[in-house]
Amino acid sequence: MQDKYDRMVVKDEKPLLAWLLANVGETKSKVKATLKNRGIKVNGKIVTQFDHQLKIGDKIAISKSKKNDQFKSRYVKLVYEDKYLVVVEKNVGILSMGAGHASLNVKKVLDDYFHKTKQNCTAHVVHRLDRDTSGLMIYAKDMQTEQLLEHDWHNIVYDRRYIAVLSGEMADDEGTIANWLKDNKSYITYSSPVDNGGKYAVTHFFTIDRTVNHSLVEFKLETGRKNQIRVHAADMGHPVCGDIKYGNGDDPIGRLCLHAFLLCFYHPVTHERMEFETPVPPMFRHLFK
Repeated sequence: MQDKYDRMVVKDEKPLLAWLLANVGETKSKVKATLKNRGIKVNGKIVTQFDHQLKIGDKIAISKSKKNDQFKSRYVKLVYEDKYLVVVEKNVGILSMGAGHASLNVKKVLDDYFHKTKQNCTAHVVHRLDRDTSGLMIYAKDMQTEQLLEHDWHNIVYDRRYIAVLSGEMADDEGTIANWLKDNKSYITYSSPVDNGGKYAVTHFFTIDRTVNHSLVEFKLETGRKNQIRVHAADMGHPVCGDIKYGNGDDPIGRLCLHAFLLCFYHPVTHERMEFETPVPPMFRHLFK
């Protein structure tokens, strides 16, 4: 089920949409649909922004496959699929996997889709995002792929980044937070500068934009601990907006302002580099206009 691509090399610098219109021979609406459905790769990365500036020598791959009309969910977007795994973008308000029979969760959405398309497989959870965090996730289609991902996760996944709106104006442009994280009996994760019997956690941050009220911050995870970004943001005195557990009540858009926007990994079976990126949620950007 893997997409087939037409491949081209950029010979003149243009914004992506203008270049596609000049070089692909499709109508503007068709080109925009291909962009929207994540059918364009630039240097191996999926790009959806029509104004992405191309440079001479950039390698463009254009999907030849039709849009998948059999996958329909208001909570989950199917970003990539092959016979071993799927990459999805999860919306706010849906669990990664079930927590009781009636709960809405991504695994059930995928299992229903596999059943509908007569695929003899089920979705295996490899990593999780909180119900109120949106963004990119991998699900394995079989136990062998799941085991490969799980046992070598830190070598397979070479870049994972989140974007967040934090409360208040960040002073630093970039930096690193490192400490030990441990859950207490109430399932609250707390941090300690010295070993508290928990897990060592390292987060790198980069401030992208700021106002006096909020900061748009990119986080790169060196370790993937439970609630890591939310606790580390609170440790800096700038909790994630909309965070009921670790926040300060600042909730400008009525949601947890945390989105997993970049996911890069080596395919556990084919070993090719897989790079996926989604745009910053427009509601986040709107706070910085």
